[in-house]
Amino acid sequence: MNKKTALITGIGGQDGAYLAEFLLKKNYKVIGIERRSAERSNWRLKKLSILDKIIMEDSDIKEIGNLIRIFKKYKFNEVYNLAAQSFVKSSFDNPIETSQVNAFGTLNLLEIIRNQNKNIKFYQASTSEMFGNSSSFQSEITKFEPESPYAASKLYAYWITK
Repeated sequence: MNKKTALITGIGGQDGAYLAEFLLKKNYKVIGIERRSAERSNWRLKKLSILDKIIMEDSDIKEIGNLIRIFKKYKFNEVYNLAAQSFVKSSFDNPIETSQVNAFGTLNLLEIIRNQNKNIKFYQASTSEMFGNSSSFQSEITKFEPESPYAASKLYAYWITK
């Protein structure tokens, strides 16, 4: 049986690092994307002793050309999109950058999958921020009421994925 290959965007974050560890234990080949402008802080991957087991690619989710290059280089079975500008306050300070990363970065990945291999499984990380200040527990029928550029951009990513 061939080893499955997974792409994890946002691999340096908490969820990305633990997901990478989980997939490696399941014998996946794991490719991680790290943007060039980010401080190379892979301390979570180092702490989990998995940094040397992951192939890191230098790219930015906003750069579709580089993403296409990576998709052509590897035959992905699964893509996990955990990359985000995830600071609510920063999203008010820079809503365009937030939207480019969270909304259109997701669209870039989906377009590549649509054009190259529709059989790739895709996971899009969401946030409770999409519900706003809901006064009750959220469920599948809770109304979305984003209250920040971050929440609105994640809601776009949700709907475009769906």
